[in-house]
Amino acid sequence: MGRVIVGKADQTHLITVALLADGHVLVDDVPGVAKTLLVRTVSAALGLSFSRVQCTADLLPADVTGSMIFDQRRSQFEFRPGPLFANLVLADEINRTTPKTQSALLEAMSEGRVSVDDRTYSLPRPFMVIATQNPIEYHGTYPLPESQLDRFMLRLRMGYPEGDAEKEILRQQNHTAPVEFLKPVLRSEDVLEAQAEVSAVRMDESLLDYILAVIQATRRSEFFTLGASPRAALALHRAAQGMAYYEGRDYCIPDDIKALVLPVLAHRVIVSSKYSSPHKRSEEAEAILAEILRSIEIPL
Repeated sequence: MGRVIVGKADQTHLITVALLADGHVLVDDVPGVAKTLLVRTVSAALGLSFSRVQCTADLLPADVTGSMIFDQRRSQFEFRPGPLFANLVLADEINRTTPKTQSALLEAMSEGRVSVDDRTYSLPRPFMVIATQNPIEYHGTYPLPESQLDRFMLRLRMGYPEGDAEKEILRQQNHTAPVEFLKPVLRSEDVLEAQAEVSAVRMDESLLDYILAVIQATRRSEFFTLGASPRAALALHRAAQGMAYYEGRDYCIPDDIKALVLPVLAHRVIVSSKYSSPHKRSEEAEAILAEILRSIEIPL
């Protein structure tokens, strides 16, 4: 993956951790910084099926989940799956589609299934949604509600590449895009096995107390009008297990939690309007969370 997504080790690291922890990811950044390429690279490296949903204002829920189609040869209706029926689903510019279509993703992301015409259809496993949105342009967008944001385990930014990395990107594009040469190193069965092993990663009581101290501090902080939810605590716990597994350990350490507090919690809290400006709330949330981390004693 690092040969394709040049200079973005942290982002590929977090995407892999989220996949191991069976979570979903929101990539919040401007156009042209390889958000789509990142998802294609993960899919190609892991041998997973991939589909892309280009979110627009006229996108309907059935365009995402699938719909019942009448088969004239058999004289009966049959279900035609939509793009959600893939291992990795890219919801590109998710905030450009209507709340009704956004909500079609809720059941899929939280329960791994979709309901169409009173029938429930299970999605393939593993299943991961990686959604993108542009944090700069707000015209014609529908901001994600808190219930939708809470379904994303992590939020990350790609950022612009450094000078040397960008030069390497230009050099690679002389012929064929590097992603075309990627060969799978794992199968979907291997990913499922790894996800099961992540659940068995040990976390001491002191680390559970550390997670709860961080979560409760967000609820008490005067800078937040909405603190982190119990689902946020579960996501931080699971992501820390995924981080430990990624690092080759069967136990968690405090650094696993510290490294994930910002990407797991920053999109789940709401900064009070008294202390924030409308277009900088994510950065301000991260700064407040970093201060909370500094104020809490790290378990030994």
